[in-house]
Amino acid sequence: MKHLIIIGARGFGREVFYLAQHSKGYGDIFDIKGYLDDKNDALEGYAGYPPIINSVENYTVEEDDVFVCALGDVNYKKKYVSIIIENGGEFISLIHESAYILPSARIGKGCLIFHNAQISADVEISDFVTIQPSVFLGHDAKIGKWSHLNTGSICNGFVEIGEMATIHTYAVISPRKKIGHGCTVGACSFVTRSIKDGITVMGNPARKLI
Repeated sequence: MKHLIIIGARGFGREVFYLAQHSKGYGDIFDIKGYLDDKNDALEGYAGYPPIINSVENYTVEEDDVFVCALGDVNYKKKYVSIIIENGGEFISLIHESAYILPSARIGKGCLIFHNAQISADVEISDFVTIQPSVFLGHDAKIGKWSHLNTGSICNGFVEIGEMATIHTYAVISPRKKIGHGCTVGACSFVTRSIKDGITVMGNPARKLI
């Protein structure tokens, strides 16, 4: 039996705890050991959660530990995942039992795929991607490493999302459009043209903010 440790014990970490309990492999392949967080009172006032064991920086990886990262900011996610990997830690993906994923889709390690996500034919999801509830990925979509897709966002067929991108709640990306490395798409935006690296867009149609 592997012992799952969740990086981050704040609000998103509490959501990931329940994701883990409803993911494939829970109770058979892994149990839940606890959290890593430098705020040791992050769970004060909340009941029913496993303990905060240590901070990421001070934790010594043990045999049979496996990890997921419950940090919504893509930069912090990369930072703390990298620390654990450098110390020999292994990451797994959590896939909610209600997620609808076609057999030809490919999913990397360290991903979080929440309830009611729909992942269509020949989608490619790279390592450490977060797919929140009710996200839709159309056929042949490609999602780059570390990226974060918030609730209800839609990436239509052949969309390409670069690494370290954030797609906020209910944003829609038109078919075949490319979102560059490090881009942010604002909530409820409708993206009708490709976006170059490092740009933030918002609106309908989406326009450059930064």
